[in-house]
Amino acid sequence: MSFVSGLPKAELHVHHVGSASMRTVAELAERHAGSTTVPTDPEALGEFFTFTDFAHFVEVYLSVVDLLRTPEDLWTLTYDVARDLSEQNVRYVELTCTPYTSIAVGISAEAYCEALEDARRRAEADFGLTMRWCFDIPGESGVPSADITLDTALRLQPAGLVSFGLGGPEIGVPRPQFAPHFQQAIAAGLHSVPHAGESTGPETIWDAINHLGAERIGHGIAAAQDPALMTHLADHGITLEVCPTSNVRTRSVPSLEEHPLPTLVAAGVPVTINSDDPPMFSTTLNHEYEVAAQLLGLDDQGIADLARASVRASFADDSTKASILAEIDGYATSA
Repeated sequence: MSFVSGLPKAELHVHHVGSASMRTVAELAERHAGSTTVPTDPEALGEFFTFTDFAHFVEVYLSVVDLLRTPEDLWTLTYDVARDLSEQNVRYVELTCTPYTSIAVGISAEAYCEALEDARRRAEADFGLTMRWCFDIPGESGVPSADITLDTALRLQPAGLVSFGLGGPEIGVPRPQFAPHFQQAIAAGLHSVPHAGESTGPETIWDAINHLGAERIGHGIAAAQDPALMTHLADHGITLEVCPTSNVRTRSVPSLEEHPLPTLVAAGVPVTINSDDPPMFSTTLNHEYEVAAQLLGLDDQGIADLARASVRASFADDSTKASILAEIDGYATSA
């Protein structure tokens, strides 16, 4: 759909490691040849990236994590993600990063933040893309990982950092245990954007709101099962970061045809459209907009409204929001 490809957009739910393209993975694998199982041959790498099930996705994801061994590796990934997004006319991104994963393998918190910030500055100059960070807790690693994530965020305060999140598996990872960390992050001026209600029910979303002070919810699609929750989200302007293809690939939703996005929108819940782990789920942000347009029966102007919603729900400063919104208006008018 040519309208979508040219549309200026904001991406609010996309993961740093999960955005590693085959091109980037091949470069990193070549860099660490002899000490990784990741193939460098394009055909073999394509087969490696063809997921058979969610367990295989996790295996591939962890293999890519293993390739991020130095600050230079982190710089390469970050810059390449920015380039890939800019090619889709993304003007602003909040990239979800997991410092703990790198710190656990020996990269210092300082070196981690320096690599991200240097890549951000270079990418903004080269691509005209505004990059911001969400530092997220890998929930499966528990409170110790939350301690390190919070320390990295608050002690180093990288210039691009705007929010504090919680990712990883939802099942078996109670949201309330991280309440003290979110309270401190919020007190320091960071926004709260935990994942909740993708593979679990509405109660996880309620916990994210009541215990973690969530301003936006990562995924949150289980809200469609709870009319009272949908009303609460609508009344309080709590936006859901919806990633349709990802929800199907992780088996959180049986099929795109059964995706709850239309139910959420009909109830007045604010939503944005996002890509989550795009190369790993064989999608792009442009494709997610096309999926959403089909699910919601949108014309070009309706699609432009989706783009506007993401800009308005972002944590960009007012001038950045105004600039992108004006660009969307100009594009929609001339298209």
